[in-house]
Amino acid sequence: MDLMKSLARKKIYLIWPLLVLVLVTALKMTLFAPPKVQVVTVAKRDITSQIYGNGTVEAKVVVAVSSKITGRIVELYADQGDQVKRGQLLARLENDDVLQQQQQSEAGLNRSYANLNVEQANLHKARANQVLAEKNAQRFKALAEKNLVSKLEAEQYDTVYEVAREEVARSQAAVEAVRMEQKSGHAGVGFAKSKVADTRIYAPQDGIIITRDLEKGSTVSPGMPIFTLADPQTIWVKANVDESQLKGVDVGKRAIITLRSSAGDQLPGHVVRLGHQSDRVTEELEVDVAFNEPLKNFHLGEQSDLYIITGMKKGALALPSAAIVSQDKKNGVWLVTNGKLSFKEVVVGISDRQNVTEIVSGLDGGQLVAFASPTEMTKFQDGMKVRIGK
Repeated sequence: MDLMKSLARKKIYLIWPLLVLVLVTALKMTLFAPPKVQVVTVAKRDITSQIYGNGTVEAKVVVAVSSKITGRIVELYADQGDQVKRGQLLARLENDDVLQQQQQSEAGLNRSYANLNVEQANLHKARANQVLAEKNAQRFKALAEKNLVSKLEAEQYDTVYEVAREEVARSQAAVEAVRMEQKSGHAGVGFAKSKVADTRIYAPQDGIIITRDLEKGSTVSPGMPIFTLADPQTIWVKANVDESQLKGVDVGKRAIITLRSSAGDQLPGHVVRLGHQSDRVTEELEVDVAFNEPLKNFHLGEQSDLYIITGMKKGALALPSAAIVSQDKKNGVWLVTNGKLSFKEVVVGISDRQNVTEIVSGLDGGQLVAFASPTEMTKFQDGMKVRIGK
């Protein structure tokens, strides 16, 4: 019995060191094991640098079609979505009052023509009387000088001549007054005709009716829109781009536009205008991008995404963007050499939408570059041991 107890005690003494050894080994392989990292190497690939912007579909040229006068709409000849041509009749207002004003103005003008004929006849008569009176005055003046007639009688004929002259002057003034009245009448008729013309609303240019803002029977006042017309040739995307991403964005740069209504389609475009004042809250700048081909069907205000192509490189050395870190305001990567990390400064170039960044200098094709989750990479230090995992 004592022998059995002695052997049992010896086994216990042997098991404890073994258990401690197993525990230490397990801790080294778990809690105290070097962190696992993934590794990549630089590789050549084609890179396209693209700047993202979010915006809406808008029209550069939007015209509110309105009336110049107040009136009631009696007819509408276009509706929302219609394609119209410049000069096409779109609406008609009630015109009874202005037509009567036109007729009244025309009647006044015709009356002035009749008055002119009368006054011209009076002028012709006055001139004839003046000629006769002048001859009589001269004849009696000569007779009076020869004492053949009295001086008083000669003076009477001279007075008749003066009266005839005044009558000619009065008739000439009357003719001029009537002519002035005619000019006023012409202006009145022209004004009345323009008022009649203003009761017809025409398309100021080619375009598409975006909205019909009033209906038949509505009373419209000057400046109140009846239709909203947009020029389909000027449809573009007004996008907002972060100020920090504006480098390389310029007029003429190619762009790819995606509309919310057709998310799978990529429409080609180009930058046509850059804003000169950023939003002070969002720190974004407006960038206007036109479609290379005018949209046949468009919806103003539709959300859209666009990518402005600022650069392209073929066969450039590149790494996943997640492998590049910034340390002491320097870009670099963590190299894995013999299971240890070391920071290597690199010069980066353009990046593309696939989260790949060009390596301009600092690496060759054979070095192993470590990367992990952003949280883990903040813990990396020079000389730190790591394990290469999947």
